Amino acid sequence: MENRLNPPSQLPPKQKFASTFGFLGQVSYWVHLLLGFASGITLLLVFFSRSFSEQSNNPAIATVLFFSLAAILVLGFRMYWAWRCTRLAQSLQAENPRLHPKRKEIINVLRVGLLVSMLGLLLGFIATEVTVVAVLAKAIAQPQGVAVYQPEKIVRSMDLFLILANVNIMGAHFLGGMNSLGLLDWITKE
Repeated sequence: MENRLNPPSQLPPKQKFASTFGFLGQVSYWVHLLLGFASGITLLLVFFSRSFSEQSNNPAIATVLFFSLAAILVLGFRMYWAWRCTRLAQSLQAENPRLHPKRKEIINVLRVGLLVSMLGLLLGFIATEVTVVAVLAKAIAQPQGVAVYQPEKIVRSMDLFLILANVNIMGAHFLGGMNSLGLLDWITKE
């Protein structure tokens, strides 16, 4: 009776896992590339807008740009790691079984991908939180009509673009983490 309720789990067939691994690796690569590119362009716009304006005296924005840049760099590494997963999937589908990567190697690659995505999520979360707090403080602190006399105190569209860039970064890292977590769960069932 116990055996019918809890059937023994089996590892996925090698070819099925390899094709799913390769497909999800490609999806992860392109999602990271597109969201990273969009976030990078947005951060460049914010950076150059901040550099050439007179309204750049907010130290919180410099902190946000640092954390956002760090999250983008982690995203670049995660994109490389997704590409590496597609290469591992191709070698797993090779006709010569000696060329197949070991299960432990694949598990380690998935774990590193998951950890990198969690780091990127943490950096993106910190950047988003600091941005939202800075924008909220700026919005709450301004009395009615202050924009006429002190334009540096208004909430600018670049502040909102910074939030958008960080949310895109977090989304890319979240999807990469879910990809690694799902595959890791699938391959480690015993």
